[in-house]
Amino acid sequence: MNSTQIGLVSSIFTLGGLIGALVAGPLAARYGRLRTMQFTTLFFTLGPIGESFAPNIGVMSAGRLVSGLGAGASVVVVPIYISEIAPPTEKGFFGSFTQIMINMGIFIAQLLGYFLSKGQLWRIILAAGGVIAIGQFVGLLFAADSPKWQADHDEPRKAKANLKRIRGHNVDIDEEVSGWRPSEHERNEEEQSLLDNEDHMSHHSGSVTKTETVKQDVVGIFQVLYRPEYNRGTIAVVIVMMGQQLCGKTGKFYTGDLKLMFAGINSIVMYGVSLLADLLKSNSALLNVLVSVLNIVATTAFAPLIDILGRRKCLLGSIAGMGVSSVLLAIGIRTSMSAMSAIAVLLFVTSFGFGLGPVPFILSSELVGPEAVGATQSWALAANWIATFVVAQFFPIANVKLGKGNIYFVFAGVAAFFFGFVFWRVPETKGKKDLEEVWGQEPQRSG
Repeated sequence: MNSTQIGLVSSIFTLGGLIGALVAGPLAARYGRLRTMQFTTLFFTLGPIGESFAPNIGVMSAGRLVSGLGAGASVVVVPIYISEIAPPTEKGFFGSFTQIMINMGIFIAQLLGYFLSKGQLWRIILAAGGVIAIGQFVGLLFAADSPKWQADHDEPRKAKANLKRIRGHNVDIDEEVSGWRPSEHERNEEEQSLLDNEDHMSHHSGSVTKTETVKQDVVGIFQVLYRPEYNRGTIAVVIVMMGQQLCGKTGKFYTGDLKLMFAGINSIVMYGVSLLADLLKSNSALLNVLVSVLNIVATTAFAPLIDILGRRKCLLGSIAGMGVSSVLLAIGIRTSMSAMSAIAVLLFVTSFGFGLGPVPFILSSELVGPEAVGATQSWALAANWIATFVVAQFFPIANVKLGKGNIYFVFAGVAAFFFGFVFWRVPETKGKKDLEEVWGQEPQRSG
Protein backbone atom coordinates (compact mmCIF):
# COMPACT_ATOMS: atom_id res chain seq x y z
CA MET A 1 0.00 0.00 0.00
CA ASN A 2 1.11 3.55 -0.65
CA SER A 3 1.07 6.28 2.00
CA THR A 4 -2.38 7.55 0.95
CA GLN A 5 -3.91 4.10 1.25
CA ILE A 6 -2.27 3.52 4.62
CA GLY A 7 -3.64 6.84 5.84
CA LEU A 8 -7.16 5.95 4.65
CA VAL A 9 -7.21 2.52 6.26
CA SER A 10 -5.77 3.95 9.48
CA SER A 11 -7.97 7.02 9.89
CA ILE A 12 -11.28 5.45 8.84
CA PHE A 13 -11.27 3.30 12.00
CA THR A 14 -11.14 6.51 14.05
CA LEU A 15 -14.03 7.94 12.02
CA GLY A 16 -16.10 4.85 12.76
CA GLY A 17 -15.21 5.11 16.43
CA LEU A 18 -16.34 8.74 16.55
CA ILE A 19 -19.71 7.95 14.95
CA GLY A 20 -20.23 4.91 17.14
CA ALA A 21 -19.45 6.88 20.30
CA LEU A 22 -21.95 9.64 19.45
CA VAL A 23 -24.89 7.32 18.74
CA ALA A 24 -24.26 4.68 21.42
CA GLY A 25 -25.29 6.78 24.42
CA PRO A 26 -28.81 7.59 23.21
CA LEU A 27 -29.29 3.99 22.02
CA ALA A 28 -28.22 2.58 25.40
CA ALA A 29 -30.52 5.02 27.18
CA ARG A 30 -33.52 4.07 25.07
CA TYR A 31 -33.08 0.34 24.44
CA GLY A 32 -30.99 -0.74 27.42
CA ARG A 33 -27.33 -1.42 28.10
CA LEU A 34 -27.44 -5.16 27.42
CA ARG A 35 -29.34 -4.96 24.14
CA THR A 36 -26.99 -2.26 22.85
CA MET A 37 -23.91 -4.31 23.78
CA GLN A 38 -25.38 -7.31 21.98
CA PHE A 39 -25.97 -5.13 18.93
CA THR A 40 -22.35 -3.91 18.88
CA THR A 41 -21.11 -7.49 18.52
CA LEU A 42 -22.62 -7.44 15.03
CA PHE A 43 -20.10 -4.77 14.01
CA PHE A 44 -17.28 -6.60 15.78
CA THR A 45 -18.12 -9.71 13.74
CA LEU A 46 -18.76 -8.20 10.31
CA GLY A 47 -15.83 -5.77 10.43
CA PRO A 48 -13.07 -8.37 10.92
CA ILE A 49 -14.70 -10.68 8.37
CA GLY A 50 -14.51 -7.92 5.76
CA GLU A 51 -10.92 -7.12 6.72
CA SER A 52 -9.66 -10.70 6.75
CA PHE A 53 -11.17 -11.56 3.35
CA ALA A 54 -10.53 -8.13 1.79
CA PRO A 55 -9.44 -8.42 -1.87
CA ASN A 56 -8.69 -4.69 -2.14
CA ILE A 57 -8.28 -1.46 -0.19
CA GLY A 58 -11.95 -0.52 -0.55
CA VAL A 59 -13.20 -3.63 1.23
CA MET A 60 -10.45 -3.32 3.84
CA SER A 61 -11.47 0.28 4.56
CA ALA A 62 -15.14 -0.67 4.80
CA GLY A 63 -14.27 -3.40 7.29
CA ARG A 64 -12.19 -0.98 9.33
CA LEU A 65 -15.08 1.52 9.38
CA VAL A 66 -17.51 -1.14 10.63
CA SER A 67 -15.03 -2.29 13.28
CA GLY A 68 -14.61 1.33 14.37
CA LEU A 69 -18.37 1.72 14.79
CA GLY A 70 -18.40 -1.25 17.14
CA ALA A 71 -15.36 -0.05 19.08
CA GLY A 72 -16.72 3.47 19.52
CA ALA A 73 -20.10 2.22 20.71
CA SER A 74 -18.73 -0.41 23.08
CA VAL A 75 -16.41 1.92 24.98
CA VAL A 76 -19.44 4.13 25.67
CA VAL A 77 -21.89 1.45 26.79
CA VAL A 78 -19.64 -1.05 28.59
CA PRO A 79 -18.37 1.37 31.31
CA ILE A 80 -21.95 2.47 32.01
CA TYR A 81 -23.10 -1.13 32.30
CA ILE A 82 -20.22 -2.08 34.59
CA SER A 83 -20.85 0.92 36.83
CA GLU A 84 -24.54 0.05 37.17
CA ILE A 85 -24.03 -3.64 38.04
CA ALA A 86 -20.92 -3.23 40.23
CA PRO A 87 -21.29 -3.35 44.04
CA PRO A 88 -21.73 0.24 45.30
CA THR A 89 -18.53 0.18 47.36
CA GLU A 90 -16.40 -1.32 44.56
CA LYS A 91 -17.39 0.68 41.48
CA GLY A 92 -13.84 1.93 40.98
CA PHE A 93 -12.36 -1.56 41.07
CA PHE A 94 -14.86 -3.02 38.62
CA GLY A 95 -14.80 0.10 36.47
CA SER A 96 -11.06 -0.30 35.92
CA PHE A 97 -11.73 -3.54 34.06
CA THR A 98 -12.68 -1.53 30.97
CA GLN A 99 -9.09 -0.35 30.66
CA ILE A 100 -7.71 -3.73 31.75
CA MET A 101 -9.55 -5.52 28.97
CA ILE A 102 -8.57 -2.87 26.41
CA ASN A 103 -4.97 -3.56 27.39
CA MET A 104 -5.66 -7.29 27.15
CA GLY A 105 -6.98 -6.82 23.62
CA ILE A 106 -3.84 -4.88 22.68
CA PHE A 107 -1.71 -7.66 24.14
CA ILE A 108 -3.54 -10.38 22.19
CA ALA A 109 -3.25 -8.39 18.95
CA GLN A 110 0.47 -7.80 19.47
CA LEU A 111 1.09 -11.42 20.45
CA LEU A 112 -0.69 -12.67 17.33
CA GLY A 113 1.22 -10.15 15.27
CA TYR A 114 4.52 -11.29 16.72
CA PHE A 115 3.96 -14.89 15.61
CA LEU A 116 1.72 -14.51 12.53
CA SER A 117 3.04 -11.45 10.68
CA LYS A 118 4.20 -13.60 7.77
CA GLY A 119 2.87 -13.79 4.23
CA GLN A 120 -0.93 -14.06 4.20
CA LEU A 121 -1.15 -15.03 7.88
CA TRP A 122 -2.02 -11.42 8.72
CA ARG A 123 -5.59 -12.35 7.72
CA ILE A 124 -5.76 -14.74 10.68
CA ILE A 125 -4.88 -11.86 13.02
CA LEU A 126 -7.84 -9.84 11.77
CA ALA A 127 -10.20 -12.84 11.71
CA ALA A 128 -9.42 -13.48 15.38
CA GLY A 129 -11.36 -10.33 16.24
CA GLY A 130 -14.50 -11.78 14.64
CA VAL A 131 -14.12 -15.05 16.55
CA ILE A 132 -13.84 -13.14 19.84
CA ALA A 133 -16.94 -11.11 18.93
CA ILE A 134 -18.97 -14.29 18.39
CA GLY A 135 -17.86 -15.54 21.80
CA GLN A 136 -18.86 -12.20 23.30
CA PHE A 137 -22.34 -12.39 21.76
CA VAL A 138 -22.90 -15.89 23.14
CA GLY A 139 -21.76 -14.77 26.59
CA LEU A 140 -24.07 -11.75 26.54
CA LEU A 141 -27.05 -14.01 25.90
CA PHE A 142 -26.65 -15.24 29.48
CA ALA A 143 -25.95 -11.82 31.01
CA ALA A 144 -28.41 -9.79 33.06
CA ASP A 145 -29.46 -6.33 31.97
CA SER A 146 -28.68 -3.33 34.15
CA PRO A 147 -31.09 -3.39 37.12
CA LYS A 148 -30.71 0.36 37.51
CA TRP A 149 -31.73 0.98 33.89
CA GLN A 150 -34.71 -1.34 34.28
CA ALA A 151 -35.78 0.42 37.46
CA ASP A 152 -35.55 3.79 35.73
CA HIS A 153 -37.79 2.43 32.95
CA ASP A 154 -40.61 1.23 35.20
CA GLU A 155 -39.59 -2.42 35.38
CA PRO A 156 -39.03 -2.73 39.16
CA ARG A 157 -39.77 -6.45 39.37
CA LYS A 158 -37.30 -7.33 36.62
CA ALA A 159 -34.79 -4.93 38.14
CA LYS A 160 -34.94 -6.54 41.57
CA ALA A 161 -34.82 -10.05 40.10
CA ASN A 162 -31.72 -9.19 38.07
CA LEU A 163 -30.07 -7.49 41.02
CA LYS A 164 -30.67 -10.62 43.10
CA ARG A 165 -29.19 -12.68 40.29
CA ILE A 166 -26.08 -10.48 40.17
CA ARG A 167 -25.57 -10.01 43.92
CA GLY A 168 -26.71 -13.48 45.02
CA HIS A 169 -30.04 -14.54 46.49
CA ASN A 170 -28.73 -14.42 50.06
CA VAL A 171 -27.58 -10.80 49.80
CA ASP A 172 -29.72 -8.00 51.23
CA ILE A 173 -30.40 -5.57 48.37
CA ASP A 174 -32.91 -3.31 50.17
CA GLU A 175 -30.44 -0.48 50.75
CA GLU A 176 -29.32 -0.49 47.11
CA VAL A 177 -32.89 -0.63 45.83
CA SER A 178 -33.86 2.31 48.05
CA GLY A 179 -31.57 4.52 45.98
CA TRP A 180 -33.46 3.79 42.77
CA ARG A 181 -35.99 6.18 41.33
CA PRO A 182 -39.57 5.09 42.20
CA SER A 183 -41.52 3.33 39.47
CA GLU A 184 -44.52 5.02 37.87
CA HIS A 185 -46.89 2.82 39.85
CA GLU A 186 -45.16 3.72 43.11
CA ARG A 187 -45.21 7.42 42.20
CA ASN A 188 -48.94 7.28 41.43
CA GLU A 189 -49.62 5.61 44.78
CA GLU A 190 -47.48 8.22 46.56
CA GLU A 191 -49.26 11.10 44.80
CA GLN A 192 -52.68 9.65 45.64
CA SER A 193 -51.64 9.21 49.27
CA LEU A 194 -50.48 12.83 49.38
CA LEU A 195 -53.74 14.04 47.86
CA ASP A 196 -55.78 12.04 50.38
CA ASN A 197 -53.60 13.37 53.17
CA GLU A 198 -54.04 16.93 51.88
CA ASP A 199 -57.83 16.56 51.89
CA HIS A 200 -57.71 15.24 55.43
CA MET A 201 -55.36 17.93 56.73
CA SER A 202 -57.15 20.80 55.02
CA HIS A 203 -59.73 20.74 57.80
CA HIS A 204 -57.01 21.53 60.35
CA SER A 205 -54.65 23.84 58.48
CA GLY A 206 -54.72 26.28 55.63
CA SER A 207 -52.13 24.63 53.43
CA VAL A 208 -49.87 21.63 53.21
CA THR A 209 -46.50 21.19 51.55
CA LYS A 210 -46.57 18.41 48.98
CA THR A 211 -43.43 16.65 47.86
CA GLU A 212 -43.52 15.92 44.15
CA THR A 213 -41.61 13.08 42.61
CA VAL A 214 -41.28 13.76 38.94
CA LYS A 215 -39.83 11.25 36.55
CA GLN A 216 -36.85 12.62 34.69
CA ASP A 217 -36.78 11.76 31.01
CA VAL A 218 -33.59 10.69 29.30
CA VAL A 219 -31.50 13.79 28.57
CA GLY A 220 -30.57 14.33 24.92
CA ILE A 221 -27.04 14.57 23.61
CA PHE A 222 -27.23 18.35 23.18
CA GLN A 223 -29.14 19.05 26.38
CA VAL A 224 -26.20 17.92 28.54
CA LEU A 225 -24.14 20.73 27.03
CA TYR A 226 -26.39 23.69 27.78
CA ARG A 227 -28.40 22.66 30.83
CA PRO A 228 -26.49 23.90 33.92
CA GLU A 229 -27.32 20.86 36.05
CA TYR A 230 -25.47 18.65 33.56
CA ASN A 231 -22.91 20.69 31.65
CA ARG A 232 -20.28 21.03 34.37
CA GLY A 233 -20.22 17.25 34.85
CA THR A 234 -20.17 16.66 31.10
CA ILE A 235 -17.32 19.14 30.57
CA ALA A 236 -15.32 17.56 33.39
CA VAL A 237 -15.69 14.07 31.94
CA VAL A 238 -14.89 15.25 28.39
CA ILE A 239 -11.73 17.11 29.44
CA VAL A 240 -10.45 14.19 31.54
CA MET A 241 -11.13 11.78 28.68
CA MET A 242 -9.19 14.04 26.30
CA GLY A 243 -6.37 14.14 28.84
CA GLN A 244 -6.16 10.35 28.61
CA GLN A 245 -5.09 10.78 24.99
CA LEU A 246 -3.31 14.13 24.91
CA CYS A 247 -0.94 13.27 27.75
CA GLY A 248 0.70 10.83 25.39
CA LYS A 249 -1.56 8.11 24.00
CA THR A 250 -2.12 7.43 20.31
CA GLY A 251 -2.55 4.67 17.76
CA LYS A 252 -0.20 3.18 15.23
CA PHE A 253 -0.38 0.97 12.17
CA TYR A 254 2.36 -1.58 11.70
CA THR A 255 2.79 -2.39 8.02
CA GLY A 256 5.23 -4.33 5.91
CA ASP A 257 4.82 -7.05 3.28
CA LEU A 258 1.04 -6.51 3.58
CA LYS A 259 1.14 -7.39 7.30
CA LEU A 260 -1.50 -5.28 9.07
CA MET A 261 -2.21 -4.99 12.75
CA PHE A 262 -3.77 -2.17 14.69
CA ALA A 263 -2.51 -1.65 18.21
CA GLY A 264 -3.33 1.23 20.55
CA ILE A 265 -0.13 2.24 22.32
CA ASN A 266 1.18 5.29 24.11
CA SER A 267 3.21 7.61 21.93
CA ILE A 268 5.91 7.68 24.58
CA VAL A 269 6.00 3.91 24.52
CA MET A 270 6.26 3.95 20.73
CA TYR A 271 9.46 5.95 20.87
CA GLY A 272 10.67 4.35 24.08
CA VAL A 273 10.42 0.83 22.65
CA SER A 274 13.20 1.55 20.17
CA LEU A 275 15.34 2.86 23.02
CA LEU A 276 14.64 -0.21 25.07
CA ALA A 277 15.48 -2.37 22.07
CA ASP A 278 18.95 -0.80 21.88
CA LEU A 279 19.42 -1.12 25.61
CA LEU A 280 18.27 -4.73 25.95
CA LYS A 281 19.55 -5.94 22.58
CA SER A 282 16.13 -7.32 21.68
CA ASN A 283 13.62 -6.61 18.90
CA SER A 284 10.94 -3.96 19.17
CA ALA A 285 8.07 -6.33 18.35
CA LEU A 286 8.80 -8.49 21.40
CA LEU A 287 9.24 -5.38 23.55
CA ASN A 288 5.84 -4.13 22.41
CA VAL A 289 4.38 -7.35 23.81
CA LEU A 290 6.33 -6.97 27.07
CA VAL A 291 5.21 -3.36 27.50
CA SER A 292 1.59 -4.46 26.97
CA VAL A 293 2.04 -7.06 29.70
CA LEU A 294 3.37 -4.35 32.02
CA ASN A 295 0.34 -2.20 31.20
CA ILE A 296 -2.04 -5.04 32.12
CA VAL A 297 -0.17 -5.84 35.34
CA ALA A 298 0.01 -2.19 36.42
CA THR A 299 -3.67 -1.43 35.72
CA THR A 300 -4.81 -4.63 37.45
CA ALA A 301 -2.56 -4.13 40.47
CA PHE A 302 -3.69 -0.52 40.97
CA ALA A 303 -7.42 -1.23 40.43
CA PRO A 304 -8.30 -1.55 44.16
CA LEU A 305 -6.67 1.82 44.89
CA ILE A 306 -9.41 3.64 43.00
CA ASP A 307 -11.86 2.75 45.77
CA ILE A 308 -9.30 3.12 48.56
CA LEU A 309 -7.65 6.43 47.64
CA GLY A 310 -10.45 7.88 45.52
CA ARG A 311 -10.81 8.80 41.85
CA ARG A 312 -9.36 12.30 42.16
CA LYS A 313 -6.15 11.30 43.96
CA CYS A 314 -5.52 8.51 41.47
CA LEU A 315 -6.00 10.92 38.56
CA LEU A 316 -3.68 13.53 40.05
CA GLY A 317 -0.98 10.99 40.90
CA SER A 318 -1.24 9.42 37.47
CA ILE A 319 -0.98 12.70 35.55
CA ALA A 320 1.92 13.86 37.73
CA GLY A 321 3.77 10.61 37.08
CA MET A 322 3.20 10.88 33.34
CA GLY A 323 4.43 14.48 33.34
CA VAL A 324 7.61 13.58 35.22
CA SER A 325 8.25 10.62 32.93
CA SER A 326 7.86 12.89 29.89
CA VAL A 327 10.54 15.23 31.23
CA LEU A 328 12.85 12.31 32.00
CA LEU A 329 12.32 10.84 28.55
CA ALA A 330 13.04 14.17 26.86
CA ILE A 331 16.27 14.52 28.84
CA GLY A 332 17.19 10.90 28.18
CA ILE A 333 16.73 11.27 24.42
CA ARG A 334 18.56 14.59 24.21
CA THR A 335 21.53 13.31 26.25
CA SER A 336 21.47 9.79 24.72
CA MET A 337 21.05 8.23 28.18
CA SER A 338 19.34 4.95 27.33
CA ALA A 339 18.95 3.91 30.97
CA MET A 340 17.05 7.10 31.84
CA SER A 341 14.88 6.70 28.75
CA ALA A 342 14.06 3.12 29.67
CA ILE A 343 13.12 4.09 33.23
CA ALA A 344 10.97 6.93 31.87
CA VAL A 345 9.05 4.58 29.58
CA LEU A 346 8.37 2.13 32.42
CA LEU A 347 7.32 4.98 34.73
CA PHE A 348 4.97 6.33 32.07
CA VAL A 349 3.24 2.98 31.54
CA THR A 350 2.90 2.44 35.29
CA SER A 351 1.56 5.96 35.89
CA PHE A 352 -1.00 5.59 33.12
CA GLY A 353 -2.32 2.39 34.67
CA PHE A 354 -2.52 4.05 38.10
CA GLY A 355 -5.29 6.46 37.19
CA LEU A 356 -5.59 8.10 33.80
CA GLY A 357 -6.15 4.75 32.10
CA PRO A 358 -9.12 3.41 34.08
CA VAL A 359 -10.66 6.37 35.96
CA PRO A 360 -12.05 8.41 33.00
CA PHE A 361 -14.34 5.50 32.08
CA ILE A 362 -15.86 5.61 35.57
CA LEU A 363 -16.55 9.33 35.96
CA SER A 364 -19.52 9.79 33.63
CA SER A 365 -21.77 7.61 35.79
CA GLU A 366 -20.73 9.53 38.93
CA LEU A 367 -20.67 13.19 37.83
CA VAL A 368 -24.11 13.39 36.17
CA GLY A 369 -27.52 11.89 36.90
CA PRO A 370 -28.53 8.51 35.44
CA GLU A 371 -30.76 10.20 32.88
CA ALA A 372 -27.71 11.98 31.39
CA VAL A 373 -25.06 9.26 31.63
CA GLY A 374 -25.50 7.98 28.07
CA ALA A 375 -25.24 11.40 26.43
CA THR A 376 -22.29 12.41 28.62
CA GLN A 377 -20.40 9.21 27.87
CA SER A 378 -21.03 9.71 24.15
CA TRP A 379 -19.47 13.20 24.21
CA ALA A 380 -16.58 11.96 26.33
CA LEU A 381 -15.68 9.10 24.03
CA ALA A 382 -16.22 11.24 20.92
CA ALA A 383 -13.66 13.67 22.36
CA ASN A 384 -11.41 10.72 23.09
CA TRP A 385 -11.52 9.56 19.48
CA ILE A 386 -10.89 13.07 18.16
CA ALA A 387 -7.91 13.45 20.49
CA THR A 388 -6.61 10.06 19.35
CA PHE A 389 -6.75 11.23 15.75
CA VAL A 390 -5.04 14.54 16.54
CA VAL A 391 -2.16 12.91 18.37
CA ALA A 392 -1.74 10.14 15.80
CA GLN A 393 -1.83 12.64 12.93
CA PHE A 394 0.44 15.34 14.29
CA PHE A 395 2.80 13.58 16.71
CA PRO A 396 5.26 12.43 13.98
CA ILE A 397 5.26 15.88 12.37
CA ALA A 398 5.76 17.72 15.67
CA ASN A 399 8.48 15.28 16.70
CA VAL A 400 10.49 16.08 13.56
CA LYS A 401 9.87 19.83 13.71
CA LEU A 402 10.78 20.26 17.37
CA GLY A 403 13.94 18.20 17.20
CA LYS A 404 15.41 15.39 19.24
CA GLY A 405 13.22 14.60 22.25
CA ASN A 406 11.68 18.06 22.62
CA ILE A 407 8.16 16.80 21.88
CA TYR A 408 8.11 15.23 25.33
CA PHE A 409 8.56 18.60 27.00
CA VAL A 410 5.31 19.52 25.23
CA PHE A 411 3.64 16.41 26.67
CA ALA A 412 4.89 17.44 30.12
CA GLY A 413 3.27 20.87 29.66
CA VAL A 414 0.01 19.24 28.54
CA ALA A 415 0.12 17.02 31.65
CA ALA A 416 0.58 20.12 33.83
CA PHE A 417 -2.57 21.67 32.29
CA PHE A 418 -4.68 18.56 32.93
CA PHE A 419 -3.29 18.26 36.46
CA GLY A 420 -4.50 21.79 37.16
CA PHE A 421 -7.90 21.10 35.62
CA VAL A 422 -8.45 17.96 37.69
CA PHE A 423 -7.24 19.72 40.84
CA TRP A 424 -9.65 22.66 40.46
CA ARG A 425 -12.61 21.27 38.50
CA VAL A 426 -13.01 17.54 39.12
CA PRO A 427 -14.58 16.53 42.44
CA GLU A 428 -14.04 13.35 44.40
CA THR A 429 -16.93 10.92 43.88
CA LYS A 430 -15.78 8.11 46.16
CA GLY A 431 -18.28 7.51 48.94
CA LYS A 432 -20.67 10.25 47.79
CA LYS A 433 -24.36 9.34 47.93
CA ASP A 434 -25.72 11.86 45.42
CA LEU A 435 -24.76 14.62 43.03
CA GLU A 436 -25.46 17.39 45.52
CA GLU A 437 -22.84 15.91 47.81
CA VAL A 438 -20.40 15.48 44.92
CA TRP A 439 -20.70 19.01 43.56
CA GLY A 440 -20.95 20.65 46.96
CA GLN A 441 -17.17 20.64 47.20
CA GLU A 442 -15.40 23.93 46.68
CA PRO A 443 -13.00 22.75 43.89
CA GLN A 444 -16.00 21.91 41.72
CA ARG A 445 -17.92 25.12 41.54
CA SER A 446 -17.92 26.25 37.99
CA GLY A 447 -18.30 29.89 38.85
